[in-house]
Amino acid sequence: MSAAGLWTIGLAVSYTALLVFGGRLAQRRSTLGKTSGFFVGGRTFSPWTVAFCITGLFSGSSYIAIMELSYRTGVSALWYGVAETVQILLISLLLVKKLREKLVVTVTGIIGDRFGRLAKGIAGVITAFTFPMWSVATTIAFASALTAFTGLNLHLAVIVTALLLLMFLWTGGMRSVAFNQTMNCIVFVGMLLVGAYAILAKPGISGLIDFAETNPQMFDPGNAGVSLIVAWFGTFIVNVPLAQAAFQMTMSCRTPEDGQKGLYTAAAFGVPFIIIGALIGTSAAIVMPGESLALVAIPHYIEQVLPAPLVGVFFLGVWACAMGWAGPCQFSGSTSLGRDVGSALNPKATEAQLVRYTQWSLVALTGLMILFSILRTEQSAWWNVLAWTLRNGATLAPVLAVFFWPLATRTAVYASMVAGFSAGILWNHLADWSPKEFFLGTHPVWVGMLVNVFTLVAVTLLTTQWRLSTTPGRRRKATQFAAATVMSLAVLSVTAGWIAGFGLVGMALFIVLILASLAVFFGTESTSTPEVPAESGSALQPRSGQTTPVP
Repeated sequence: MSAAGLWTIGLAVSYTALLVFGGRLAQRRSTLGKTSGFFVGGRTFSPWTVAFCITGLFSGSSYIAIMELSYRTGVSALWYGVAETVQILLISLLLVKKLREKLVVTVTGIIGDRFGRLAKGIAGVITAFTFPMWSVATTIAFASALTAFTGLNLHLAVIVTALLLLMFLWTGGMRSVAFNQTMNCIVFVGMLLVGAYAILAKPGISGLIDFAETNPQMFDPGNAGVSLIVAWFGTFIVNVPLAQAAFQMTMSCRTPEDGQKGLYTAAAFGVPFIIIGALIGTSAAIVMPGESLALVAIPHYIEQVLPAPLVGVFFLGVWACAMGWAGPCQFSGSTSLGRDVGSALNPKATEAQLVRYTQWSLVALTGLMILFSILRTEQSAWWNVLAWTLRNGATLAPVLAVFFWPLATRTAVYASMVAGFSAGILWNHLADWSPKEFFLGTHPVWVGMLVNVFTLVAVTLLTTQWRLSTTPGRRRKATQFAAATVMSLAVLSVTAGWIAGFGLVGMALFIVLILASLAVFFGTESTSTPEVPAESGSALQPRSGQTTPVP
């Protein structure tokens, strides 16, 4: 084992022990009791705590993804981070106040409040199943470093990571996540400083300039490909109403305004991660070219450029990135499985019972994470593709129905979740489960969501008695969306060849379907229910006889 490996393991183990002890101490010192703060931290988080939580969640994972991508595509990987920043800003602008006022905890909980226990159970199982995929995708980065420095088996490294996550999440819940994310942000500072020093040490500014002259494509903003860059933006924007882990941390704030401030601060904090991450990956391509796996080339580059203690500090930051993403993912997925599926199966469950269900769900998802790592460890991008496809393909349409379509039925929601999930599985299978080469050149996430939304609309219209909306405000919106649908179809027909050349047909069809669906949402209403107020139409509004939706 090299000196860099000893420093990396020593710092990571010491840091994890600190997280386990500190997370439990933070929960113990809470005056809110064991259960009331487990899921949302007692809703006492300050803007700074929210900012640290979101930075640890999104910026840490972006940093790893950008380093990996930029090794192949150069500085164009910056767009990945920009797309994720847009997602953070949209969540703050569009959703925080509405969701915080309704005391929302999870996306699956929103679906269950509107469409019942079975819908909550289906959505909870699917959501819980996909979160360990994201956890595996990020922890592979740190596991790759351990493998490079120590020769340890990559599977074993991921298994150790999964068990460490279980240790600090078991007792503390959301307060443990908050403590962990705050500490991660402190570690991030050291990682970014060391990373900037490595870039300046080798290849240095002159080396980057020389490389730009001989390999100009690596400094081309569009080198990653228009199709992939647009897919990043499209995926993150579509993910805005589905970003459950982000919701759960932001909804732990004291007020909606505090949540918004925290998200804006997190967006600003993310800028250094985007820039330095892209430059580190590009620098590794200069110093260590030709590696088949970027996440192996980068540790070798850092080890070659820096002394062992600084290598340890840098990869302690990478470990913090992995924990910052995987921890909230595991906890949020466990909340869906334990809290939402548990309450669907046992409606009379107490809060203490739901906490216990969630803790055992953490064990189950830890096992899933380990299983996934054994099945396919070498490609982190593959797990991200599969997770986006399955989760979004199952829950997008039900969430849209919650916000915009009171007419939607439970049967339609059940059918849409099963159909979208199945379509995502099938499309990946037809592409031989590749993270890069997709069947008919179409990203499977678009296929899953297309089937999901279409099924919801079709089944609802075929199985309910409905009429055109009689409310002027809703009719006006329906007309606007119908006009936008016609315009988008006209543009698509003119530019079909160009769009197909960039592999954007799936996304273009999805945009058309969403516009058409919104026209249907606002343009239809049940013949047997009262009219919906003109400026609302959201199923998040309290139902008859209910003052506040169940959180």
